[in-house]
Amino acid sequence: MTPPATPEPHPPWGWAAPGRVNLMGEHTDYNDGFVLPFAIAERTKVAVSVRDDDLVRIHSEQTDETVQTTTATSPGDVDGWAGYVAGVVWALREDGHRLPGVDLWVDSDVPIGAGLSSSAALSCSAGLALDSVGELGLDRAGVADVARRAENDYVGAPTGVMDQLASVHGRQGQALLIDTRTLEVQHQPAHFVEDGLVLLVIDTRASHSLADGDGYSTRRRECELAAGLLGVDALRDVTVSDLERLPALHGDGELLRRRARHVVTENDRVLECTQHMRARDWVAVAELFKASHASMRDDFEISSEELDAACASAESGGALGARMTGGGFGGSAIALVRREQLGTVRGCCLATFAGEGWQEPRLFTVEPAAGAGPL
Repeated sequence: MTPPATPEPHPPWGWAAPGRVNLMGEHTDYNDGFVLPFAIAERTKVAVSVRDDDLVRIHSEQTDETVQTTTATSPGDVDGWAGYVAGVVWALREDGHRLPGVDLWVDSDVPIGAGLSSSAALSCSAGLALDSVGELGLDRAGVADVARRAENDYVGAPTGVMDQLASVHGRQGQALLIDTRTLEVQHQPAHFVEDGLVLLVIDTRASHSLADGDGYSTRRRECELAAGLLGVDALRDVTVSDLERLPALHGDGELLRRRARHVVTENDRVLECTQHMRARDWVAVAELFKASHASMRDDFEISSEELDAACASAESGGALGARMTGGGFGGSAIALVRREQLGTVRGCCLATFAGEGWQEPRLFTVEPAAGAGPL
């Protein structure tokens, strides 16, 4: 079969959507809980031109690869990175929207596989572009929903809605307290930069894929089972004391209790973290970072040797606190660092990875940035 022709040259870049860092609240979103992410400056941009047929050609500037499908695409037709775009086309058609054929170009500086939601940046930017050329009239929540369904139902990654909501609702200088049950979004000032701190991302380069691996989907099933045994819709509705009943209710009750304990205590940490951020008590925020990482390492078991080492080395270098961020099983950690300690922290992380013979981590700082929109 002749590969699809590369659609060049492309029109001006028209839309962009950012990745995100999550300050607190891992694996709470699909449990109807709370999360505290912010959008980052790194983003995926899209250019699009309308065709006079039903072809959808998707071209990556990063890989110089073109993937072709049609506006009648269905789950299973397109995999890999282009599936996140084809999935948006599919979700829009499922909602009854009529789309023209398009040539669509994408480029991104969101690190792939780093736990910074490169997939949501791609699907949200594609959603914005297709909404515009199709004159569909979607609001931000609508774009986030279409992007989530593309990831869940077309690509097959069982994620919650945090990443997409963070991408579309991001605001300069502010984090987002999101209630994933009601989808209410509250913007929260994040003054760490003004207070002389930086948030350092430690991309371990131990890549993860939520669509290919089964760890994420297994944790989701375990949470759903625990909630069902406790007679609630989601773990949002239970307390730590409720969890003591799980060992008696199920043969793997002790395992389920640990899984559920992470979710319940992580929800509490999100709300506590929000309060400490408002008070600009960064030492208290950092202590919650440490507690969150310990919970993900010991109770939820989604950390990795590289992530644990990244957090430990950052703290040994003077970081106030560190934690893994994102879905886990690889990806990135974040560390809250006083600006004058940044060089020491970076040096400790690099030395630790070099000493283990691991690939050098990618280290960079992030600040809350604007969300998705036209360029």
